Amino acid sequence: MQGIIVGVDGSEGSQKALTWAMREATVMRTGLTVLSVSHHVPAAHAPAGHAPAADETSLDRAREVAEEAIAKARSELALTGEEVPPVTVMAVSGSAARELIEASSDADLLAVGARGHGGFAKLRLGSVSSQVTHHAKCPIVVVP
Repeated sequence: MQGIIVGVDGSEGSQKALTWAMREATVMRTGLTVLSVSHHVPAAHAPAGHAPAADETSLDRAREVAEEAIAKARSELALTGEEVPPVTVMAVSGSAARELIEASSDADLLAVGARGHGGFAKLRLGSVSSQVTHHAKCPIVVVP
């Protein structure tokens, strides 16, 4: 996945990161891939009696979240007359931080929002963005 990769989870932070990444992809004249991760709990860590959540329904939902975010960003950019680059959507199952770090191995740039849907609203940097900034294999932009 060369070009820019942006992590999207439906949060306000990821929406800002996506809009920024769309603008940057246009300026850099490069591809943009939106990566949406369906959280997958490994069987060893799943509560007793609960199956791991790696099914098509959760991947479809992750894809829907990404498509909705893309449509919103496209309409924001269209209102300002800005060019909108082509976007590829990838929905995968796993740990958001791990999947973004893995995707960064062949990316030119990785963009994430400062905070996602985590439960500690007063933190300035969420756990995924923190992990990604420490372990990404390409340059990273954390959009506040």
